[in-house]
Amino acid sequence: MRHAMTHLHAGLSSETTEKARLELNENPDTLHQDIQQVRDMIITRPDIGFLRTDDDFILRFLRARKFNQIETFKLLAQYFQYRQQNLDMFQCFKADDPGIKRALMDGFPGVLETPDQYGRKILILFASNWDQSRNSFTDILRAILLSLEVLIEDPELQINGFILIIDWSNFSFKQASKLTPTILKLAIEGLQDSFPARFGGIHFVNQPWYIHALYTIIKPFLKDKTRKRIFLHGNNLNSLHQLIYPECLPSEFGGTLPPYDMGMWARTLLGPDYSDETEYTHTYDALHVKEALGMSDKECSEKLMKRSQSVVEPGTLRHQDREEDTAQPLLALD
Repeated sequence: MRHAMTHLHAGLSSETTEKARLELNENPDTLHQDIQQVRDMIITRPDIGFLRTDDDFILRFLRARKFNQIETFKLLAQYFQYRQQNLDMFQCFKADDPGIKRALMDGFPGVLETPDQYGRKILILFASNWDQSRNSFTDILRAILLSLEVLIEDPELQINGFILIIDWSNFSFKQASKLTPTILKLAIEGLQDSFPARFGGIHFVNQPWYIHALYTIIKPFLKDKTRKRIFLHGNNLNSLHQLIYPECLPSEFGGTLPPYDMGMWARTLLGPDYSDETEYTHTYDALHVKEALGMSDKECSEKLMKRSQSVVEPGTLRHQDREEDTAQPLLALD
C-alpha cells in the first residue's frame, strides 16, 4: 500500500508531509480510498462535465477541504460548474491569450519568489495599476485564476496555501466605481467557492474609505471563514508585519526585500520554457479542433457556442458584457 503512494507524495518535504497530517487530516495509508470515494460521487451530478478526474487532480481538492469528502466533492463540482457557466472566461485560458497576457504584463497578479514564514506563496495586487482602458476586470480575474492554476500544481502549495496582499494606494474613486456587485461576486465565486487553494490571509493595505464601504457591501457573499481571514491594515504596516514577516516582503510593504518587479511573474509564465500547449483549460474549449480546422477565433467561438448549448443552459452562456454591467455601481456619484 505504501508503495502505491509514492508518486502522490513525490516532492514533499517531510515537514510538509507532517503538516498535511496534522492540519489537513491527510493519511498516506488511506489516500487512494479517499480519492476513490470522491470520484465515486461524480455520478450524482450528471449535469456537470468533470473533465479531469485523475488522482493528482482530486487530491488537491481533498487538501483544500481538509479531507472532508462531501465538502471536497462540492468544491470539485463547483470548480467545473463555474467553468461551465462562464465559458467565455475560459475559452482561451493560457498565458498568451491577449487579455490574460496584458494583465500579467501589468502585474496582475504579482507573485513573490520568497514564500512567507509558513511556506505560503504571496500574491500581490497593486490596485492603482489597473488601467481600465487596457484591462477588463474579467481579464485580471482570468490572469489570477490562471496563475493559481499553474501554482497549485506544486503539492507544497496545495498544503501550505497562499496569501493575498492588495495595495489600494492611489486607487481612485473612479476606478472603484467600476467594481460592480456582479463582477465582484464573479471574483468571489471563482476564488472562494470554486478553486482548490487554501487562502491563509487576504490583506488590504492603504485602503481608502470607499474601498472600506465596498467591503461592507460584499461581506454577505463571504463565508465566515473567509471573513476571518481578511485583514484591513490601512496604513499600519506594523500590523501587517505581525502576520507576514518583513523578511518575506518587498520594500513597498515595508519589507526588507527589493521593490517588486512587475514583469517578473509574466516572464516566468511566458518565459523560454513556456509552451503554447500549456492549456489549463480543462474547459469546454476544444483547441485542438480549432487548430486542426484552421479556424479563426470567431469561427471557433461560434462553433463552440453550438456545441456548448448541450452542456449549459443557453441563458447562462455569454457574460461578455459583464463589464458594461447595467447593475448600479456600488458607489454612484451624485
